[in-house]
Amino acid sequence: MVCRSWLVFLMAASLAACSGGGGAGDRDFISVGTAPPGGAFFVVGGALAEVLNAQSGQSWNVTAESTSGSQENIRRLATGELDFAVSNSAITYFAARGTEGWDRAYPVRAVMTLAPNVALFLARANSGINQLSDLKGKRVVVGPAGAGFEYFVKPLLGAHGVTYEDFTPLNATQTAAVDMLSDGSAAAIFIGGAIPTASITQAAASMDISFVPFDPEAVKRLVSEYIFFDHATIPAGTYRNQTTEIAALDVGSMHFITAAEQDEELVYNVTKSLYENREQVLQRHAAGAAINERNVGRDTGTEFHPGAIRYFREIGVWSK
Repeated sequence: MVCRSWLVFLMAASLAACSGGGGAGDRDFISVGTAPPGGAFFVVGGALAEVLNAQSGQSWNVTAESTSGSQENIRRLATGELDFAVSNSAITYFAARGTEGWDRAYPVRAVMTLAPNVALFLARANSGINQLSDLKGKRVVVGPAGAGFEYFVKPLLGAHGVTYEDFTPLNATQTAAVDMLSDGSAAAIFIGGAIPTASITQAAASMDISFVPFDPEAVKRLVSEYIFFDHATIPAGTYRNQTTEIAALDVGSMHFITAAEQDEELVYNVTKSLYENREQVLQRHAAGAAINERNVGRDTGTEFHPGAIRYFREIGVWSK
């Protein structure tokens, strides 16, 4: 009798769990991959999770998770360890095709295009680094280890006649890169994100810096050759002592991505919630301004998820 009663209890508990009945059991736990602290991806990913959690009537509990960045996010989406993630569209572009060193084509889909990832090289003022060719023979931070910056840094340098073999490439997070520039352990650092980027603000506030310019013709070639590159500018006054507008480069817009097999209804509801509450994202980071009718469905080379397409069609912003 005791054994039979215990068996009935276990069966009842199992049925209750499967039916999702009661309290926290009704909630979907959703993980969002971001990036290391110090860059815009970490802040924006956290902001997206906060805004999703703030929506009443939705049965989800969204957690932003710090990761090493785009490459880790893409791989963990494929294994189901993450549900959504922010990524650099240049890195996603190659991952979705299984080229440029990826071991296979990763089945990822875009949910929405977010803010431009506006990046450039910084050096100390009066360092003698006035153009990219001056990086030769120097110690240069080219991004965090494992984040995949080489997918856009290498073609960018190549367009200027510079390769990784011309200097000593170093890996560091954006926060650590600023420290390395400050203490002289790096002569220049590649850095950026959504404008304003916290790490550039930190660098400009703590030392006199110079923005190493890109060659306009090289930028023009990059934009025509790669769908994920785009022209970008940093408005005057964005950073301390920056008195003029700077011609930078969108090296691959930040975008929100998910696995191709992700549930269409979930992606639809996430897309709808973020778009309809984009002002709340903007309150947390200026990147929220990019969630608009002209930008969210912008093609950066990665196929969009059907759930996102359905919502964009409903509101009339899908033109493909």
